[in-house]
Amino acid sequence: MRVARPLYEALPYAYIIVGIAAVGAAYFWRVAEWSGVMALFGMVAIVGGLMLALRRRDYRIQKRHYGGAFDDEK
Repeated sequence: MRVARPLYEALPYAYIIVGIAAVGAAYFWRVAEWSGVMALFGMVAIVGGLMLALRRRDYRIQKRHYGGAFDDEK
């Protein structure tokens, strides 16, 4: 499945924003069972978004360093 490039580039930031919103909801919504679940989901989303953004950055730096061309037009 292919996703449009602007959507693909925005996904890590969307994960981070959703994660921050979930952590904020867990902080303000004090239901014992769901607060912990929301906080855990938020932390996983934040870490996942950061990992995805950093892996993409490292991949692009490595491709530039070793002279590989990106397939932007495919």
